[in-house]
Amino acid sequence: MSMTEEEQIAQIKDWWQRNGKPLLTGGALALALVFGWQAWQQYQSNQAQSASALYQQLLETSLTSSGEPDIGKVTELANKLKSEYSGSHYAQYASLFVAKLAVESDKLDDAVAELKPLVDKPAGATVGELARQRLARVLAAQGKAEEGLKLLDGEADKAWQASREELKGDLLVQLGRSDEAHAAYLKAKESLAEDAAVGGLQMKLDDLAKGDA
Repeated sequence: MSMTEEEQIAQIKDWWQRNGKPLLTGGALALALVFGWQAWQQYQSNQAQSASALYQQLLETSLTSSGEPDIGKVTELANKLKSEYSGSHYAQYASLFVAKLAVESDKLDDAVAELKPLVDKPAGATVGELARQRLARVLAAQGKAEEGLKLLDGEADKAWQASREELKGDLLVQLGRSDEAHAAYLKAKESLAEDAAVGGLQMKLDDLAKGDA
């Protein structure tokens, strides 16, 4: 039995009452999500640009006429990056830069303070591995080679395996563990590409061999 025009209109009105508002609400929510996401993306882009500009200023402090970086300015900019863009790659690379300057000034405790948070919560794999290896070397310079060695436990990403194993070898030599150092140097050498320069690494292997002779 076919419905009259009035019945069809009544049915449409009833459907609209039951479903129209939720559809409108859902559509409004979808639009809000789209525009909200675009706004968030723009905000993230602006944040990245601002952090990049600050980091560039930090690097430029090392280009002074005297050839010496302005330590005060570096610290100020690094602290600003860490407070306003905490956890970002730019903030963490700033910490790596500050740690480098601290080592050059023989302020090893300051270098450890900058590097340790990066090892604990790196912004990315590259930052994490750079910080790990540099912290291990700083600890060794403080006479804490065993502690530094523990940081190098486990396998590194393939791109970092050679440098990590070579560093292990250096720390093991410092600890007088020649056989383990030799094994680490060999592993480092084997991890390198066939066309990679191995001169310095080979010299370390040769020095160990002379020591055993």
